[in-house]
Amino acid sequence: MVCIQCGHETSVANSRHQKRSNQVWRRRKCQNCGCIFSTTETTNYSGSWRVLGNNGRLHPFSRDKLFISIYESLQHRRGAIHEADGLVTTVISKLSPHVKNGVIKSGDVVTVTQVALNRFDNVGSTHYQAFHGS
Repeated sequence: MVCIQCGHETSVANSRHQKRSNQVWRRRKCQNCGCIFSTTETTNYSGSWRVLGNNGRLHPFSRDKLFISIYESLQHRRGAIHEADGLVTTVISKLSPHVKNGVIKSGDVVTVTQVALNRFDNVGSTHYQAFHGS
């Protein structure tokens, strides 16, 4: 990675895996100017996961689409945006075991999301079930 100040190479001074958010936090130091800064690295799921729809077609996984579906189910809550973002992180971490060769079934996405919403908010869970349930 290059320095945000001068554009020269940097080295990693410290690194920590963030289990809850499935991210890697890194402290970097520029070898040229000595600038120290932090980065957060996340997985680009849309480039690595495909969702197998009920019609048999594959689509790229969309974190944004998942966020919108959860947010719409939580709109009755004051902190819906923040809470939906946290639930998306939880759902994605719970989806990982269901991914086989980069493919996940749409039904697994719905089931895992439904379970997370059910544990968090019954009204939101009922709303999600009405639109996405089988």
